[in-house]
Formats: sequence, C-alpha cells, structure tokens
Amino acid sequence: MEILAITTDLSFLDISKLTLLGMSTIIAFYVGRLARLIKLPSLIGYMIVGVILGPSILHLFNEASLEDFSFITEIALGFVAFSIGSELNLSSLKRLGGGIISIILAESFGAFIVVTVLIYLTTRDLPMSLIFGAMAPASAPAGTVAVIHEYKAKGSLTKTLYAVVGFDDGLAIIIFGFAAALAKNLLIAEASEASESILMALWEPAKEILLSFVVGGIAGLVFFRLVRKLQNSRDILIIVFGFILLCTGLSISFHSSLILTNMVVGFVLANTRHESLLHRVTSPLMEVMPLLFVLFFCLAGAHLELSSLPSLGIIGVVYIIGRSAGLIGGARLGAIFGHVEDKVKKYVGLGILSQAGVAIGLSLIVKHEFVLLDNEYGIPDALRIGSSVLATITATCIFFEIIGPILTKIALKKAGEIPDA
Repeated sequence: MEILAITTDLSFLDISKLTLLGMSTIIAFYVGRLARLIKLPSLIGYMIVGVILGPSILHLFNEASLEDFSFITEIALGFVAFSIGSELNLSSLKRLGGGIISIILAESFGAFIVVTVLIYLTTRDLPMSLIFGAMAPASAPAGTVAVIHEYKAKGSLTKTLYAVVGFDDGLAIIIFGFAAALAKNLLIAEASEASESILMALWEPAKEILLSFVVGGIAGLVFFRLVRKLQNSRDILIIVFGFILLCTGLSISFHSSLILTNMVVGFVLANTRHESLLHRVTSPLMEVMPLLFVLFFCLAGAHLELSSLPSLGIIGVVYIIGRSAGLIGGARLGAIFGHVEDKVKKYVGLGILSQAGVAIGLSLIVKHEFVLLDNEYGIPDALRIGSSVLATITATCIFFEIIGPILTKIALKKAGEIPDA
C-alpha cells in the first residue's frame, strides 16, 4: 500500500495552478473525444480526467487548489442556468401544457416520499429519513444541459427537460427547508421541551428563492435594455459574461440561488418576444459553453473522492434505488396526469437523475446545523445523522453523476430528438 501511495501521489510536483488547469483542459478534451467514440457523452471523459488528477489518484488537484478554482464552477453554473432560462419561452411551455407543472411536482415529491419511506423502513429513524428524503429532489442541471448541447437535441422532450431541471431545484430547496425543520424539531423534542418554529425555519429557503427571483428579474430587465442595442456578437458576449458574473456574485453575497437568479435573467430575455435578439444572444454562447463544460466537469470529477465509495453501505443503496424510483415513477405519473405526449411520458424521468452540487451543498448545511444542534441541546443522534448524510450523499453523487448523463442521452435518442450524425 505504501508503494502504491508513493507512485500515485504526485502532489510533491511543483506545478502552478494555471499550468495544471491548462494541462487538465487539454487532456480532458481528448479523453472526452475518446468517450464519444464508445458512445458515451464527452462529459464522462472530462470527469474521468478530474478523478485521475484529483485527490482520488494523483493528488494534483488538492483541496486548496479546488477551492481556488471554485469560481470557475460558479461561472459555469451561471452560464448553464442562463441557457436554461433562455429556452423557457412561455408560449412554447404553454404548448406543452400543464404537464410541465405536474411533472415537476410529481417527480420532486415522489422522490422525497419514496426515499423517506424506504430509509425509514431500513433504519426506523424518522429524522434521518426526512433528511435523506429532502436530498432526493435536488438535481444537477449541468449534466442534463451538457448532453443536450453536445448532441444538439431538439424537441418536446428537450424543452421539458430544460423546464424540469430548471425549476425543480427551487422546489427542492423548499422541500428541504420544511423537512429539515421538521427533523430538527423531532430531535429537539426528544432531548428537551423546547422546539423551533417550523414556520421560522421555512423563512430561510423562502427568502432565498424570493431574492433569486427579484434580483434575476431586475437584472434581466436591465440586461434586455442594454443588449437589444447591440448587433456585434462579440459585444453581446461581453455583456452576457458580465451579467452572469454580476448575478452570480450577487447571489453569493445575498445567499440566494445562483442557478435560479441566472435562470430568471435568461427567462426574461426569452419572453421579450424578440426572436432575433434571443438568437443573437444565444448564438455566441454556443461557442463558449463547450469550454465551460470541459472545465466544470473536470473540476467536478476532481471533487469526487473514490475513497468515499466504501462508506456507501445499505443506506446508500436504498437511497439510490429510492431516488431513482421516485424521480422516474413520479415524472411518469405527473406526465400521465398532465396529458403530455407519449415520448415525454416515457423518457422524461431518465433525463433528470444527475445529482451533484446542490445536494452536496445541502448535505454540508445539514452537517453544520446538526453539529450546532448537538452543541446546544446535547443530541448525539444529530452528529450521527449529519455525518451519515454527508458521507452517503457524497458517495451516491458519484453514481448519479456518471449514470445520469448516460441515461439522458439514451432518453433523448429513444425520443428521436438527437439528430443523426
């Protein structure tokens, strides 16, 4: 084991951060092309390079460098969110009908209920079950959007996937706020007579979503007024880049959702009824997005530590099964109630399984808040739940980040929305 550690740990090499980033971008690009040759999405290749260069194997990306590069991840998510919003034209969504809303509600609450019930049957621990259930609806829109962009998918299923992965994170935050508040109340009630108001606990996620819509709406109107006077694609790209940086920075400062904020900016633009302007804005984005996807998924792979896989255990397996069944079954049920076309009904659930950043972020919040809960009320169960949730979600995200984009490609292919090469 010592020999293996010496041969695989290259952290002693004095490589500058820019050199490392440039090297990883070039290698990831070519490994992504190899992934395409074996019929896998390129982003799987990008993530494999990240895993190899990260703490799991070569240690060239360490925690400090990943923290330094976190702004790249935030910028990439901002662009992904903006591109989602720019696809959400109200007239086209109306043509898809109320099925969009029923799909979002059914898949989110379906995942929450199924995971909560299965974890409770496994552990008989209601607070823990509620927390795991609250993690299940959160998705990773970057994976789904990357596959859509890479294969130039178009059609009703593609439009539905844009809407679902765009809006279900907002609903996931609300579900998490309610479930986490209830779980904390149950733990506090067991330890003392005191309890925290659920309504007060729900104010934080509600404030986060409200701020996101307000900031995104105002920024979207200003953005529209500025960009409509521009004709040159280079000039437009500069303004788009500046607004995404601005909105992402404001989201971080206000502790709101950078995904929702940037999505609203794109949504405002998409619904101004200026088709030619929308095309002028989105066209230069197509030239930038591939580079951002290479960087984003390479860094995402570096964050995935394979050493966390052994901690998966029975709870992790139950979570994977429950989340998959809840999302796929819930989406199908919502599609049936929403009377959408058959291909959307059959395949929308397969396209929304990716999970990463939002879920890991929520699990970190749980760990932090439950440590405070133990310090204040002396609840050892809170520490156990916080540690279990963080370890399990980190491990299961590795699975969902790999299988999610593959299933998205399969769904779009079966729906006939990926054009022939």
